[in-house]
Parts: sequence; C-alpha cells; structure tokens
Amino acid sequence: MKKYLAEMIGTMVLVLMGCGAAVSLGCSPAAPGVPGVVGTALAFGLAVVAMAYAIGGISGCHINPAITLGVWISGRMSGKDAIMYMIFQIIGAIIGAAILFALTPGGMGENVCQNGISIGQGFIAELVFTCVFVLVVLGTTDNLKGAGNFAGLAIGLSLVLVHLVCIRYTGTSVNPARSIGPALFAGGAALQQLWIFILAPLCGGALAAAIWKMIGAEPIKKKK
Repeated sequence: MKKYLAEMIGTMVLVLMGCGAAVSLGCSPAAPGVPGVVGTALAFGLAVVAMAYAIGGISGCHINPAITLGVWISGRMSGKDAIMYMIFQIIGAIIGAAILFALTPGGMGENVCQNGISIGQGFIAELVFTCVFVLVVLGTTDNLKGAGNFAGLAIGLSLVLVHLVCIRYTGTSVNPARSIGPALFAGGAALQQLWIFILAPLCGGALAAAIWKMIGAEPIKKKK
C-alpha cells in the first residue's frame, strides 16, 4: 500500500505544480508565449525530479499510467501492481486538480488541440512525445544500462524538453492521469477530447516498451 500511496502523492504534486504553473503563467495551446511555455515546462520537469528523489525509492516514481504500462510490458512489474499504480495515479491527479481548482476556480488549464491542429495530429503528437519520454524512463532506470542516481534528473529534463516542443500543439499531456484530473474540473473541450490524452499516451508508452525490448534487451546466450 505504501508504494500505491506514494504514486498518489507524487501524481498529486505533479498536477498541482505543473498545471498550477500553467495557470499562473497563462500558458495554453492558444497562448503559448515564451515565458509561459518555459516556466510551465520547467515546473513539470522539476516536479518529476523532486518526486523522483522523494518517492523513487518507494514506488519507482512512475506518476504516469503511460510509464506504468511501459514498465509492465517490459516485464519489470506485475499486472496487479500496474493496475493499482494507475488507479492511485488517477486519484492523485484528481486531488491535485481539486486543490488547484479551489485556488483558481474557473481557471483550470486544458489539454486540447488548438492552433490549427487536427484531432489526428494531436493524437500523433501525444503518442510520439510520450514514446520518447517513456523510452528515456525505461533506458535510464534499466538495472544494467541505466543512469543510476542520475535517472531522476534525466527523466525530469526530458519532460522539460517534451513540454517545450509540444505545448503549442496540445498543451502537452504525455500522461493520462495528468489529463483526467484537470479535465474533470475544466470541462468543455478538455473533457470532450480527453480520450486523446488517455489513448495516445498509453499507445506511446506501449510503443516505447516495444522499442526498448528491441534495442535494450540483453541477448540470449546460447548454451555451449
């Protein structure tokens, strides 16, 4: 139960800090100003770094169903733990969004496809950028090839990079839980398009796991 609660707390912090920065800085796909984009990207990345070193030793600090799916497909956790992680991540995201909504009623940020981006393009963006992000997670946390104690920093910086590129297209989710929580309070287009920000990141996480199995798996040694 401790690791599930850790995932809940970590995801709550991610949503509260990341989305809170977006709200405070007025950052959205419709208004992707440089200060807002950079500030929001740093907030999400730093939240991941902070939580990685706070709860990484307890749960691994997935705080993202797409990462959990990728880790499960890679054979690093059981199906039961994967499901429980996702449930508690979503609960944490809703709590974080609720706190933010209480502080800024009516001002929740949205994950929506704007700036001339079609639904299909938004789906592709979320799939590709999630794949890149989860691939970094799988690589840096690998027992043999990983980055060790620097994994949390590498993962956080990669999330900053993903946000810098993707915010103007979709607002950047790459995390189903991070989208579910705010969408429940934002409503409107965020809720109508929520399926994109659930399905596309999960597909991206699964694709990352498949890629890592191809390039990162240890070769099978032939018996003499």
